[in-house]
Amino acid sequence: MKIHPSRRLFLRNTAIATTGVALLSSTTFANTLTSNNCPFDGYNPYAEEKTDLRTSSLFGKHLHVKGEIFDTTGTHKLSNATVEVWHLSPNSTKYKHRAKLKTNTFGEYHFITDFPNKEIGKGSRIYFKVSYKSATYFTELLVNDFGAYITSKHWEENNQLNSKLFPIKNSNINNSVITFNISI
Repeated sequence: MKIHPSRRLFLRNTAIATTGVALLSSTTFANTLTSNNCPFDGYNPYAEEKTDLRTSSLFGKHLHVKGEIFDTTGTHKLSNATVEVWHLSPNSTKYKHRAKLKTNTFGEYHFITDFPNKEIGKGSRIYFKVSYKSATYFTELLVNDFGAYITSKHWEENNQLNSKLFPIKNSNINNSVITFNISI
């Protein structure tokens, strides 16, 4: 006697298998995005290569952020290092401002962006991921209308930069220039 499974049983098993594949695929994709061990929210490994992150070049406050990337001794500038930046978009809780750029032959980077929004309970900040060869370093730059600041973690890990350690902010009406150096 042959056993013929019912059509209903076939449909149920197909639905279970399809759901499992969908859940496994989305979990794998989510793990791929978070497997970069980024300590900050909003990181996207697929950021565009650009130096202008502004959504509007006419209105609002803009930040020109520039600096140099140094080796761990703080003495040699690193050319062709990858600098990835991101921050909360103005008047938003989404990280739509993000970019990837390379340092020039003198180890310098530069980008322009809108003034970042701030998370609840925190100040406005720009996040950085710097990569050079096999080394990766994450840090953040805190900004407000009065200046630019580093965290204690950044101070501890970059104090070999000596006089180049602390960010410098020069402001006028709607534009500010911040110099922010990093060692990796």
